[in-house]
Amino acid sequence: MKTENDSRQTILEGIGASPGICIGKAYLVDKEGVDVIKKYYISDDQLDNEKNRFKSAVKKAKDELHQIIEDIPDDLRENADILETHVVLLKDKMLYGRAIKTIEQDRVNAEWALKKVVAGLKKKFNRLPDPFFRERVADIAHVSDRILRSLAGVDKVKIKDIDKRVILVAEDLSPAETSQIQLEKIKGIVTDAGGVASHTGIIARTLEIPALLGLENATSVIQGDDLIIVDGTEGKLILSPTEQTLLEYEERIHEYEIQKAFLNRESHVSAKTKDGVVIKVMGNIELPEEVVSVKTYGGDGIGLYRTEFQYLARNNFPSEFELFDKYRDVVEVMAPQPVTIRTLDINGDKAVSYTTSHDETNPALGLRAIRYCLKKPDIFKTQLKAILRAAAFGNVRILFPMISCYDEVIEAKRMLDVAAQALEDEDRPYRRDIEIGIMMEVPSAVIIADILAKEVDFFSIGTNDLIQYSLAIDRVNRQVAHLYNPLHPSIIRMVKRVSDVAKENNIKVFMCGEMAAHPIHVPILLGLSIDELSMNPQSIPAVKSMIRSLDTKSSASFIDEVMEQKTSEDVMELTQRKYAKILAENVYFH
Repeated sequence: MKTENDSRQTILEGIGASPGICIGKAYLVDKEGVDVIKKYYISDDQLDNEKNRFKSAVKKAKDELHQIIEDIPDDLRENADILETHVVLLKDKMLYGRAIKTIEQDRVNAEWALKKVVAGLKKKFNRLPDPFFRERVADIAHVSDRILRSLAGVDKVKIKDIDKRVILVAEDLSPAETSQIQLEKIKGIVTDAGGVASHTGIIARTLEIPALLGLENATSVIQGDDLIIVDGTEGKLILSPTEQTLLEYEERIHEYEIQKAFLNRESHVSAKTKDGVVIKVMGNIELPEEVVSVKTYGGDGIGLYRTEFQYLARNNFPSEFELFDKYRDVVEVMAPQPVTIRTLDINGDKAVSYTTSHDETNPALGLRAIRYCLKKPDIFKTQLKAILRAAAFGNVRILFPMISCYDEVIEAKRMLDVAAQALEDEDRPYRRDIEIGIMMEVPSAVIIADILAKEVDFFSIGTNDLIQYSLAIDRVNRQVAHLYNPLHPSIIRMVKRVSDVAKENNIKVFMCGEMAAHPIHVPILLGLSIDELSMNPQSIPAVKSMIRSLDTKSSASFIDEVMEQKTSEDVMELTQRKYAKILAENVYFH
């Protein structure tokens, strides 16, 4: 999206994947050399040579990645697993094997064969309902790009060799490229592709540099050495800013850094309200290495450990030991604070390459999450055993996703007992007396919350999917994304019902969706008696600060006013008016 302010200044809008503001010269990461791929046919006597040419290109790409991994700076060492995944992808049968087979069957050049295979894989992955997995398409694209460059003899731009202070502008950045970023050289990141859950977004947040992703046309609008302002907080880029705009944003940078430093200094102080109620503020993680960020930002534990990453870009399902090893690392680092491990939440037949594919018309409503696990008991049992074993090393809670009916809860608990008995028979250390929770993210679960509450120890409200399913909105569809709003009166009423039922049944109620990460929502969530909030680690300091500025009694009475509002806009306006002063004092990204 683009708007013009005057004859010079241009504003582009994208996805703010890492908060902060930076001003500097644009540095375009060149993609030239592999965009145009020509198709030509291979004669029978040249077939072996063509396959060997492809294999040599793959080997070169793998050697390059190994060298990059070896050279990764210490502050990004925790992200090396992402590059190891790319090394695995280079030899994966869905990419490597299919490309060789296409060369043989179609008698085409290696470049065209790879292009055809990648196009098919992209189509398959883009059908996935979860944005996290759709964005794994980027992994395939980065790996294939590296092979194509090897085939074409074209070198990639080496970001580590950039010798001036710049803002990177690219179609996309691979993990190999982002791992070479040096903080003293790179001020910020801008890309046409990507989103909050992309590797570029994750690494930008790790390095705490502003990142604006998903602009679609940045590389075609911005030229090298153009002066730009990147606002990762509001999702805005300003090209050729006026003097007045520059002065305004320089002042905003100053204010941002002061407020950020203050909040981060206070991040390890408990989130205790003015009337003495302590609210646990936890971190959401996808990779085991992200546990470091949770501790750095003062998180009180892990409120949501998404376990899907270990199942991706592999030739087979991870073993019990592989899962246990990763879980134990996180549990031991966080001990004695809790780690909430969510069981596998993917449409397995599409999210991993080693299962048989069965196309679904609407995968968002298909065989995914708990439904998939209950249909694949061996896979489910392996993960449950790994979780129970890891529980022996710290404070573990288990969370079952996408529960929609009573039977699913009963069967999941039975499977947990089966896993525990198997460990007992094998004489392996484990812990069975762990808290069991379910994700409240499907409207049917909210409606029968009173029935489900009697079978579990806690509810965890996943607002991302709850909003999507309740409002019938695809949150990654730009055409309807503006309708996706956690302050919709129906969503607030659903959260209230879950909380009320939890209190009536003496169980805890948590929130791990993105709604929990925004300080402006905190007065409402306190008023709804949410016991624990979990979010991306970088949001923890601001949310804890907001909690310390409020008291639960006034928040409870505020909910009465909120429940009278008819629209999302009414709720937002009411909240901003009521808490304007507190928000201004405590929020440096809002």
